[in-house]
Amino acid sequence: MFAARFALFVVLSLFAACSGRDSSEPSSSEATGDDPPAAAALDGSPAAPDPPEGKAVAYFAGGCFWCMERPFEVLDGVESVLSGYTDGDVQHPTYRQVSSGDTGHAEAIRVLYDPAVIGYEALLETFWHNVDPTDGGGQFCDRGTQYRTGIYPIDGSQRAAAEASKAAIGEELGETIATEIHDASTFWVAEDYHQDYFRTHPIRYRQYRTGCGRDRRLVELWGDSGH
Repeated sequence: MFAARFALFVVLSLFAACSGRDSSEPSSSEATGDDPPAAAALDGSPAAPDPPEGKAVAYFAGGCFWCMERPFEVLDGVESVLSGYTDGDVQHPTYRQVSSGDTGHAEAIRVLYDPAVIGYEALLETFWHNVDPTDGGGQFCDRGTQYRTGIYPIDGSQRAAAEASKAAIGEELGETIATEIHDASTFWVAEDYHQDYFRTHPIRYRQYRTGCGRDRRLVELWGDSGH
């Protein structure tokens, strides 16, 4: 009986992993004993900076942002990927606020890339193959609008490419595509403990992906499990 209850606890913990930080999971400041920066404590998440000259940014929402960083970070021409929040109604939101579903934000990523090395269309292809674009209620085990899929173009060129790729994906899958395309708005950088989670917590990351059914569904849709 104890073994069965313990197994159930482990499964439920995995399913809740990206839906809210485990109270035992320290942030980087908690882990080191340092106080969080005063600005973060007062203002919540900071806005992302403008890209350096000659670089470009792309914004995507694909459910749990932990699982959306690595697929882009391994691409040649991608210089960094940040987890954060976008397309919402609250300034400087916190993870707790966003995960409640009350701020309108989606968990999202900001991809900084060199357009001389990799094009926006290649980023779109990576995005589609790491989400279930037919699911309008969230992604995998994470439910709610904060886990919706979305593409947030910064200009007309990105919008045209996003619209064309969405139409192509709809034809390929033969299903209605729920992924939204909204003009980019402020991207709020998430708390430190969310950044590069696949590197800082590799075991928990893999357990979460498996327990949430992400890889299984990606294989059903695309024939592979993304990254």
